[in-house]
Amino acid sequence: MNTQSAKFACTPETSRGRFQDEPESRTRSVFQRDRDRIIHCAAFRRLKHKTQVFVYHEGDHYRTRLTHSLEVAQISRSLSRTLGLNEDLTEAIALAHDLGHTPFGHAGEEALDRCMTRFGGFDHNAQSFRLVTRLEGRYASFLGLNLTLESLEGLVKHNGPLKDKNGRVTGGRKSAGLPYAIRDFDRIDELRLDTFAPAEAQVAALSDDIAYNAHDIDDGLRANLFDMIDIADVPLVGVSLSDVVQRHPDLEKSRVAFETVRRIITKMADDLLKETRHRIRQCDPRNVNDVRELSEPIVSFSEDMHAQSLVLKQFLAENMYHTDIVKEKMSRAQRVVKDLFDVYSTDDSTLPRDWRGQAPADMSDGSMRRVCDFIAGMTDRYALDEHRRLFDLDPLFR
Repeated sequence: MNTQSAKFACTPETSRGRFQDEPESRTRSVFQRDRDRIIHCAAFRRLKHKTQVFVYHEGDHYRTRLTHSLEVAQISRSLSRTLGLNEDLTEAIALAHDLGHTPFGHAGEEALDRCMTRFGGFDHNAQSFRLVTRLEGRYASFLGLNLTLESLEGLVKHNGPLKDKNGRVTGGRKSAGLPYAIRDFDRIDELRLDTFAPAEAQVAALSDDIAYNAHDIDDGLRANLFDMIDIADVPLVGVSLSDVVQRHPDLEKSRVAFETVRRIITKMADDLLKETRHRIRQCDPRNVNDVRELSEPIVSFSEDMHAQSLVLKQFLAENMYHTDIVKEKMSRAQRVVKDLFDVYSTDDSTLPRDWRGQAPADMSDGSMRRVCDFIAGMTDRYALDEHRRLFDLDPLFR
């Protein structure tokens, strides 16, 4: 295992600092402090009742946004340590990457984006940035969490640059320009949207893919949406499953599934490490700015692993996300989001008192954005409770 820091790793000593100057901690590095602020913020706590695919009450063992974020952070730390990167920065970005997710997973996001079409749309990645720079109101001297620029870079650019060198938008909502929450930030240019994020953020982004693939297999099996025999033909799964069965022919089904999933995580992580080391040798970055200026990510899967991952995602789309039972639940969830948006946006008095009339004067379409922020912050449970309160209906999910 590598214990030596890579020359292109981010270090607390060379951090670009924070937008708002403040005394540093005597006991924690700037990146450790970022991580701790994220863990202690209200948006992070709400992740425990925000779901991935299954609605919160359907079982105690399905993943939530919180457990997913913890899994991403664990994978990220392991990979960063092996590559000689800064584990604390990687962990901070991994823990914060889903803060902006709506209730009801991607179904809720799609519904809220449609509601906000005329007002700049909605993007959960950008909303995570908005939360840590504006919406979290805990500190006396500033809005948000005042994270380091490296952590903010990781949130904004963890999927790559948002602009090309000519200033044209290349990421996010291409047809609509930059997402509202990013475009609205008055110092966004200091994060250099035309470059890649540091390697630590790139590790966090691909750790998200590893965690998604692994736990969606586990959750899909647990929900009986498909069986191991159904997924055995998927290359990334089949090799691992075959190895488990050969080594443990009498193992019960649940343990076969777990052993298969853990092998998939290992296989994807090993591939990422091999491909990334190959790219490091080719590019030989001398510092973090060299990583930013590269023409492609320095952290990556191999082409073969990328192709295998796409096959797996296609299987999960067909046999999990787009199955009738899941689509029906998500359709109802989207109706809840739309109903809430419609009533809040037409009757300010239906909002909690501290959310009424709080739009900053310089924010365009402020009232609609305020409603959007309120709904995006809801947990599944709170959204359903609000829907019952406002519409006096029986629960939509039983």
